[in-house]
Amino acid sequence: MPIPLTTSSNCYIFLLSKAYQKGHGLVQKRLQPYGVTNVQYVILEALWHQEGLTAVELGQLLTIDKATLSGILDRMADADLLIKRHDTKDKRMFRLYPTENANNLKDTLIEQRKQANEELLAGFTQEERILLRRLLLSIT
Repeated sequence: MPIPLTTSSNCYIFLLSKAYQKGHGLVQKRLQPYGVTNVQYVILEALWHQEGLTAVELGQLLTIDKATLSGILDRMADADLLIKRHDTKDKRMFRLYPTENANNLKDTLIEQRKQANEELLAGFTQEERILLRRLLLSIT
């Protein structure tokens, strides 16, 4: 007898959430020794790519709401991972920059993320990786 679609093994949303949990766990395990969480890493990666973003720009880029992002940015500033500087044209706004400490961790953190990706996809052929990426991008 076929398994109903509502069971977890046939539910794409459930399977995606389990895949997310596994990937998130792999990255978190690798970043933890450096005092960086997954979301903090993503923020740093955005700032390494484009320094001086505002919190609004960063939130839009990463699809993180203002309330959530505000707390994360405060914790990152306290942990010496980012600097908030007043915008030169509008003193009410802050521009965000990675600290020297964060920049010193850049290569290591990027390598840890790459290794987590490799671990997650270890059983996949190159063609399967390309297909998975294409399918995931089509969902987002």
